[in-house]
Amino acid sequence: MSSCSGPEDAKVVIVGSGFAGLAAAATLVKAGFEHVLVLEAKERIGGRVHTTKPFTENVIEVGANWIHGQKGNPLFKIAKEENLLSEGPSASKNMCLPRSVTPRDYFFKEDGKQVSKTAVDQVCSHFSKLTDKAFDDELERKHRKLTLGAYLDDAFGEFPLATTEDGQQVFEWCKRTECTDEACSTLYEVSASQMSNYTALEGGFFNTLGPGGYRAVLDVLLKDLPSGTIQCSAAVKSIRWDLVRKGHCEEQRYPVQVVCENGRSFEADHVIVTVSLGVLKDKATTMFDPPLPKKKLSAIENLGFGIVDKIVLFFEKSFWPDDCAGVQMVWKEGPEDKDVYESLSEGDTWKKTWFKKITGFDTVARHPTALCGWITGREAQYMENLQDSEIGDICVRLLRSFTGWSVPEVSKTLISRWGSDSHVYGSYTFIPDGVDGVKAHKALASPLPPKDKCRGRKHLQLLFAGEATHVNFYTTTHGAYLTGVREAERLISYYAD
Repeated sequence: MSSCSGPEDAKVVIVGSGFAGLAAAATLVKAGFEHVLVLEAKERIGGRVHTTKPFTENVIEVGANWIHGQKGNPLFKIAKEENLLSEGPSASKNMCLPRSVTPRDYFFKEDGKQVSKTAVDQVCSHFSKLTDKAFDDELERKHRKLTLGAYLDDAFGEFPLATTEDGQQVFEWCKRTECTDEACSTLYEVSASQMSNYTALEGGFFNTLGPGGYRAVLDVLLKDLPSGTIQCSAAVKSIRWDLVRKGHCEEQRYPVQVVCENGRSFEADHVIVTVSLGVLKDKATTMFDPPLPKKKLSAIENLGFGIVDKIVLFFEKSFWPDDCAGVQMVWKEGPEDKDVYESLSEGDTWKKTWFKKITGFDTVARHPTALCGWITGREAQYMENLQDSEIGDICVRLLRSFTGWSVPEVSKTLISRWGSDSHVYGSYTFIPDGVDGVKAHKALASPLPPKDKCRGRKHLQLLFAGEATHVNFYTTTHGAYLTGVREAERLISYYAD
């Protein structure tokens, strides 16, 4: 029998107010839990969802952008029911696969010549077929042991266009773009066979929500929380658990104590930890007392947590044709070219050409004079240390030299720095070559103390949620949301027994 009899007495502290934390809180509150507290390190809620209005009254997403698929997606359901999806003529254009190429993308080479739409189309659709094979677990035996990069190189080599210069260069662009999907520094570090763990939901991807952006979806969850449930600027410093043994004197009623950087401490029956894998990588060994079990620590160490950054450039007026959906940059020697990758793997030379990792500049919904560049991995990390003005200048130079159009100076920039953000340290999870993803995600998700070691200890003291704890939907907002619900339901059924 727990020291508290039902959900109305149980004290639950949730660490983090991203989708996982808010979903857990909302689910518990709806189920009658009366003592739910969410501690958020930042001054704002939302975690990796960060909707801003930097340029005009319209939103820009610094973080999460897409609703990934529709069928079985709880966030799509919320957005649809609450009328938060974008409507109107642009909505159909916003229903696409992330970073999928449209005939309205202009592909430029560094000599200013455009790559023919036919070549782009053929290479990109062949590339998609090859990545689909990995996602659908249909890799040939010889490819199963390879990294994603090595598999793609081998398979692409059999394609007629692979022998042409344009074909090779667009192929490198495809690999560079796939890095933003995987949040990795390079596809030569990602496991090809493990990609089939990821489950894509059916239905198109919405890459633009309505005028309220992703924040509007968070607000739906917030509506269900009593005021005062969330404390911002409350970074957690340490979590002491297993403080109560059955049969000992009852002075210490609560098994867990959460201590914040600001000195405040909170007692709890259960703590749901929803911090990012990046924060766990940084703090897991110092944050928990007693330490986390070895299995969990190695999962934290082995899974990859990559950086994807956005570079939003705002101009006084647009300089690209009306039918242009983006300027994509194709290099002679791009960073994801096998030989280039190998020659740059040692030393610091890659820093001189960090900007080659930018895939291109896409148009931005509701901002007719803005472009958004995407960059990942170590190059993104390097960029984060530069001044906005320097990054903006380099991007303008690139746009000028690739397109030959008259490109004005940038009037404002908005640049994400997820890798340097000490409350996140990155963007999302990937599975490195040689790692068993399913095992790692499961180890990360399992509650403490473990079921078989609960004799005489309080149950479910530490629970873990967040995109990195989902076996099939890692990297996504709906994955984060569902793990929050999963841990809340774990507690609900514990008290229902």
